Amino acid sequence: MTTVHTSSIHSLPLLARGKVRDNYAVGDDRILMVASDRLSAFDVILGEPIPGKGILLTQMALFWFGKLGHICPNHLTGEAPESAVLPDEVPQVQGRSMLVKRLKPIPVEAVVRGYLAGSGWKEYQESRSVCGVPLPEGLTNASKLPAPIYTPAAKAAVGDHDENITFEKTVEMIGSDLAGRIRDLSIQIYSEAAAIALTKGVIIADTKFEFGLDTDGTLVLMDEVLTPDSSRFWPVEGYVEGTNPPSYDKQFVRDWLEQVQIDGKPWNKTPPAPRVPQEVIAKTAAKYQEALQRLTA
Repeated sequence: MTTVHTSSIHSLPLLARGKVRDNYAVGDDRILMVASDRLSAFDVILGEPIPGKGILLTQMALFWFGKLGHICPNHLTGEAPESAVLPDEVPQVQGRSMLVKRLKPIPVEAVVRGYLAGSGWKEYQESRSVCGVPLPEGLTNASKLPAPIYTPAAKAAVGDHDENITFEKTVEMIGSDLAGRIRDLSIQIYSEAAAIALTKGVIIADTKFEFGLDTDGTLVLMDEVLTPDSSRFWPVEGYVEGTNPPSYDKQFVRDWLEQVQIDGKPWNKTPPAPRVPQEVIAKTAAKYQEALQRLTA
């Protein structure tokens, strides 16, 4: 298995390097998305790759695209990614890439929360709301919400932090019709996926989706979907309300980074990131693998 921290596809023009994916232009209408083994935390790219992570993310995204295609069109072309590169570039692409339609991306991350966790829990303690959505009194860390809520974020450039915003702000950004369609679709996709995951013993506490528009103006689900990088996965058997449940996502790395000291001080969550020890890398890889096995078994 080839570990890829940063891909190098010379036969195609590089469009962008994201936190995890490297995107290359294939003609004017398609993009080769290569999922690297990079890991980002607190919107900072770590120096050490997680072996096999890009392949796992791609397998899981393809699994969910297949399960949820009846709800919303997605960006897959159905073409083999290997067909877009030269023979000597295939090892960088195989198993970790998608050849997708080129879309006009919507500058909103569509976040859906079914449980109170992370930044949502912090905000709830201050205001009894999350991103302008009021919530009842008496909730605690990891509480299941009465119904899933939509709490969007404005996409940030690489290295910057995504900004939580209200639904009303998304209306200002993209118009009421498109904002409403994205909100309703996101809640529907999350609800159906969460029900599927629960049958496999996995709680999807929250997740984020990205959408784009094709040349006909059709709203299309794009990028990754319901992976450990974009979602908070908890095993049912470890879930206890009022605590931070064990997770299958990169929360393990986040927790390590929160505790690490640099020159006697906590890391300030700006580049460069601390060097991640091999033990943390191995445990993170194992958690990602367990999530894939449980969900797709």
